Amino acid sequence: MTAWTQRSVSVALLVIAIAAVCSFMLAWPGQTVTTKYVNDLFIFLDGVHRIQLGQVPNRDFHTALGPLVYYAPAAGYWLSGSFGGAMPVGMALLVIALALPAAHILSSRLRPAIAFPLAFCLILVAAAPINLGESIGALSFAMFYNRIGWAALGFLLVMYLRPERPYRYQRSLDALSAAFLVVLMLYIKISYGIVGIGFLILLLLGTRERLWALAALGLVMATCLAVEVFWQGTRAHIADLLLAGEVSGSLKTLDAIAQVLFRNLADFVIFALFAGLVLWRTRSIRDLLFFGFCAGSGYLLIMQNYQNWGVMTLAAGAAVAVELLARAGGPAADKWRSSLTVGAQLLLFGFVLPGSLHNAAALGLHTGLSSLDQGEAVPLPHFREIKLAHLWNEGDYGAFARYLASIADGANALSNLKHERDHVMVLDFVGPFSAGLGLAAPEGDSTWHHWGRTLNEDSHPPAKALFRDVRIVMEPKWPVDSATAEGLKAIYAEYLEDRYELARETADWKVYVLRAPPAETVSRYRGFSPDDPNVRLLPDGG
Repeated sequence: MTAWTQRSVSVALLVIAIAAVCSFMLAWPGQTVTTKYVNDLFIFLDGVHRIQLGQVPNRDFHTALGPLVYYAPAAGYWLSGSFGGAMPVGMALLVIALALPAAHILSSRLRPAIAFPLAFCLILVAAAPINLGESIGALSFAMFYNRIGWAALGFLLVMYLRPERPYRYQRSLDALSAAFLVVLMLYIKISYGIVGIGFLILLLLGTRERLWALAALGLVMATCLAVEVFWQGTRAHIADLLLAGEVSGSLKTLDAIAQVLFRNLADFVIFALFAGLVLWRTRSIRDLLFFGFCAGSGYLLIMQNYQNWGVMTLAAGAAVAVELLARAGGPAADKWRSSLTVGAQLLLFGFVLPGSLHNAAALGLHTGLSSLDQGEAVPLPHFREIKLAHLWNEGDYGAFARYLASIADGANALSNLKHERDHVMVLDFVGPFSAGLGLAAPEGDSTWHHWGRTLNEDSHPPAKALFRDVRIVMEPKWPVDSATAEGLKAIYAEYLEDRYELARETADWKVYVLRAPPAETVSRYRGFSPDDPNVRLLPDGG
């Protein structure tokens, strides 16, 4: 018992140490460096600015993302004092928050040879500032909620294992850890939370897990009710999710389904090998259901993400499989079975090592670049600590450098207006001016618009609701997403024509101000087709 306790403590300390190092690497420079998806970064910063103004997600502005997507970087902004530190410090806080339940879960269920590689893998997934499946140089905090969701779900799945030597307060800590991870997923991105709840329901089939799984479900429900007392945005959040579902919730084509499978085929094959070895030894229907849940839920999640690779439920399921094999061995096992167990542990290490090293390199690159103050600053006064870096290949640098030049032109256009320069809406994917210039943001609009993802010609917010607090409308001539820009102009053309008038035009922008009194005119925008070619700077999904 003493040896087991010492081993558990060492695993827990290592998990926390890994998270602490990753968090320090994120937070210490106090700057954000990006090479890709600059527009996605502005989504979160706009949300942070709105929160600083007292706005509440889904109550005061529309979003299909969970409120923690904005409150986590808002906490980073509060601690760092700048928008440059908002994302890396906010991510550091989330990594530390994940490490606390992870330390308990891994130390109580996995032996060190299995816990260490899985901890490295999942913590680096959460900490690395790149979209999973992209190159080391594709630095971006875009879609960070997916990485947090994968890591939280991966740690939760390890709770399928029964502790070999339960210690005092084991069930209470299990219930608290599981509830925390599920609540985190629900308020980061609801799809991960739904999968987490499904997993807890699956655990109800086991007599030993039933008590703490029920307690965890009760804690999740109680926490959601408590959050709603203060947030009061659940109904509006569901409405925003349903609107996004109307736009992008259609079934995938057979070609899209096959592409996701083929991009991750090697991982699924290796996972099937792990699962097959366990099922050959245990002949357990319960184990079969668990491995099927890992593969099926992971596949469904990556299908609705903008992500080429990275089904992290397979890594967690593989770790569980290796632990089950190790438990099936022991002193009474023959030499062949012991060799199989050792071989499975080595295979797990090889399974997760490449991705872990890849993510570690990306995290180190971001720390180095931000520490050395590398890159071109975003040309807005409050975004000076956010840099666009040019690395060893061109990538998207040219396109985003041009986008930043258009932002500078737009800021200059706003500064020369004779009207009040606040309550600005941009007819594009995102509007960076409110946060970047410190302007009052309108209420009732959204932090981002994405044609074919959050709105289309049939499903979109009513004009009166979207523009009710907008005084200035900015039409880009060089949008970051031309399909979204043209779509917004097309569906709201008549409303804009009636209520706004052109106040200034520059090389990159047309700036309209609220007209008084309204006039009936004919729409300027005709003949738009959502199928027109668009600039491919944006992800197709979340």
